[in-house]
Amino acid sequence: MKLKFGLPKGSLQEATTRMFKKAGFTININPRSYFPSIDDGEISPFLLRSQEMARYVADGVLDCGITGADWTIESGRDVVRACELIYGKQGLRPVRWVLAVPNDSKIKKVEDLKGKRIATELVNTTEKYFKARKINVDIEFSWGATEAKVGAGLVDAIVELTETGASLKANNLRIIDTICESTTLIVANKDSWKDKWKREKIESIALLLKGAIQAEEKVGLKMNVEKKNLDKVISILPAMKKPTISQLSQEGWCAIETIVDEKVVRNIIPRLKQSGAQGIIEYPLNKVIA
Repeated sequence: MKLKFGLPKGSLQEATTRMFKKAGFTININPRSYFPSIDDGEISPFLLRSQEMARYVADGVLDCGITGADWTIESGRDVVRACELIYGKQGLRPVRWVLAVPNDSKIKKVEDLKGKRIATELVNTTEKYFKARKINVDIEFSWGATEAKVGAGLVDAIVELTETGASLKANNLRIIDTICESTTLIVANKDSWKDKWKREKIESIALLLKGAIQAEEKVGLKMNVEKKNLDKVISILPAMKKPTISQLSQEGWCAIETIVDEKVVRNIIPRLKQSGAQGIIEYPLNKVIA
């Protein structure tokens, strides 16, 4: 038996391949093929745009796939949200669909868009947003280059996906509201989810991927400490729970091992050294299973 697994083609492709690698799976993608190879004989991968993933999963062409919560809602298809995976092209954060206008536009708030034209790829969700606010607008589907359309005056505003907002700023656009936030999901076909073997396989992959994501911004630290300095050193360590402490063969010494956020390591290593820690080792992590 094989699990037909949809992998996102496009903006999430590189990040997904990297997360699978950290999770223990090697995926090789031929740019001319939609059928990658993977070093797991129980998985049959297929490359597909995130926008289409929920449709093919719901129809049973795929057992499951990775896509965004935004495209799952936009598709209107009935699938099982098997797992949430918070990662994106540029980091470990949800993405946002935002309503944006040119910096010099007279439009200051959502209500100012009444009767105006808006371009977006997320048509259904955008329509629901304005309908809920009882604002009549003309929404048109955009095949791409959406930011350029508003800059060229073809439309009055756009609803566009952003992670950091940098691209919008580079195109002289300003955000006036957030339409919705989205995270990455593993979605599953309802019948596949009821199948014991397929569900267990999906849950195993999800567990390993979540462990890889959890480890993405963390590192491990090891060090040796004299017992007389132990309390001082431990007070510096921002451990996930509590550091692991073990007795060394040398009398009066112990070893400490812990996991910390990578961004704080550069600040605490000098303090650890000053407090008596020796043989400090920092090492990368592939997975952290909570």
